[in-house]
Amino acid sequence: MPGTLTVNPNEVDVSWELCGHQYGIPIIAAAMDGVVGPKLAIEMGRLGGLAVLNLEGVFSRYANPEDVLDRIVSASQEEATKIIQSIYSEPIKEELIHQRIREIKKGGGPAVVSSIPQRAERFGQIAQEAGADIFVVQSTVTTARHVATEYTPVDLRKLKKSLAIPLVIGNVVTYEACLELMEVGADALLIGVGPGAACTSREVLGLGVPQVTATADAAAARDFHYKKTGCYIPVITDGGMTTGGDVCKAFASGADAVMIGSAFARATEAPGRGYHWGMATPHANLPRGTRIRVGIAGSLDQILFGPAFTEDGTLNLVGAIRTCMGSVGAQSIRELQQTEIIIAPTIKTEGKVFQQAQKLGRPR
Repeated sequence: MPGTLTVNPNEVDVSWELCGHQYGIPIIAAAMDGVVGPKLAIEMGRLGGLAVLNLEGVFSRYANPEDVLDRIVSASQEEATKIIQSIYSEPIKEELIHQRIREIKKGGGPAVVSSIPQRAERFGQIAQEAGADIFVVQSTVTTARHVATEYTPVDLRKLKKSLAIPLVIGNVVTYEACLELMEVGADALLIGVGPGAACTSREVLGLGVPQVTATADAAAARDFHYKKTGCYIPVITDGGMTTGGDVCKAFASGADAVMIGSAFARATEAPGRGYHWGMATPHANLPRGTRIRVGIAGSLDQILFGPAFTEDGTLNLVGAIRTCMGSVGAQSIRELQQTEIIIAPTIKTEGKVFQQAQKLGRPR
């Protein structure tokens, strides 16, 4: 809701902090192969943000990923998921993890990389040795307590102690699960299950919480943990945001930063060349993602800072944040979190604009 005080948008502070490091913009590019490659990660760092490279993806499986990306984007819609499953069956190579991190660091960008929980202990050490700045453990749902007899679950508390770099954990959506992950040592949490434009978890598994509710619950856990321990753990809303308005609502709901996929898949620097596919699309038996056509909107700089030549809110995301902050009277992201909000649930449709337009991820 608009405030009783307004501020010049040019005089607000949109930065955020993670483990003592200040970042110019509170926006992170999602760890998806159609979104983040070394080129986009370098450019995102130059512009003040972060981009996460997926260590489970094509960049750590193939020395020359361009041909592989060509196969994915040129596949018919009917064959896309099958081709992606085949491509991702190639083993991950440790030397390529080192190489990609070196590429990003050489380009001057902060190197942020991710893996699933099952590979987190091994890949975390490899990433740290290679010079990564932040390590992300990410899966559809990640909890502090995981039961399994077929394999040894990752000990997140032990993992945190073994790393000298920040540890970000996701994805999670409930107050209790957030609190437990904070207590085991997460330096930040990724919030969201199922809202992503290329994610079909809600249709396939029936799992999900609307992003505003999930963000507000995570922020409540963050604030409780801070009062209890004096340690502030940022919450990062991840998924379902394609416009400046979506991003602003996430901050008003309590987010410290946001992670975005489809909006950046539209950047000229993105590896997907106008296509975007979910992280769980390669699953061998139960894909929970789809490949969608998002098109090319412009450079990463233009998507973040404009100028915008469309009126749909997909360009100049940082400008939208600044203008929103000015309109509600917030001079910092922390103050924007205190904005009064009105909540209406849209769990079946949020973040699904591209899927709806192309009739994807739903029964045919």
